[in-house]
Amino acid sequence: MEKIAALLLAAHAFGDFALQPGWLVARKSMSPYLLLHAGIHALVAYILLQDWAGWQAPLFVFAAHTVIDSCKSRMPDTAKWFAIDQLLHVLSLLLLAWSLVQFGILSQFSGAAYQPIVLLAGLVLTVRGSGFLIEKFASRLIQQNRLEIDGLIDGGKWIGLFERALIFLLIFIDQPAGIGFLVAAKSILRFEESRQQKLAEYVLIGTLLSFSLAIALSYLTKWALTL
Repeated sequence: MEKIAALLLAAHAFGDFALQPGWLVARKSMSPYLLLHAGIHALVAYILLQDWAGWQAPLFVFAAHTVIDSCKSRMPDTAKWFAIDQLLHVLSLLLLAWSLVQFGILSQFSGAAYQPIVLLAGLVLTVRGSGFLIEKFASRLIQQNRLEIDGLIDGGKWIGLFERALIFLLIFIDQPAGIGFLVAAKSILRFEESRQQKLAEYVLIGTLLSFSLAIALSYLTKWALTL
């Protein structure tokens, strides 16, 4: 069951964070685009499970994703609701994995390329997926504290992507101590900002959240590869 659950979660990571372009996100509240998005999730789940006669899993993914995302589209676009939305998706996929095994629909994964699939999905989730939560959380801090952020457009976003990718790499080559050098380098580069208390706290909170998510998701991916 664990491998099936890992593959379903991998399919979700690809569907939400690699195969959902900006134009689809902007239009997802409209039924045709919502159904297209749910259909992509169902197709990816079907391909990754490699149970070519099994229609139950992709049908469940399609229905559950449609319902959850339809409800989420009526809620504020905040970090809180993003986290709730993702939690509901994870719980629905764990329920699906349990049901597939419990009712003998798919007793075990017998396909190919399990480790490359999980590794790539873990990278997508760590680098890009967690970025959405951080971005929404940071936007709230900026609005609440009326911060003025100078710098390149999307500069902070790209810095976060690269730092989480480096953390993922360091953990997978068994060099987690290198994360300390990333922290030190970022502290030096952000030295001027540290003179302004609000801005310094904003940078520190964002950095800690980014590093924490990256470390947790990297180790979770590493564990999933051993299943």
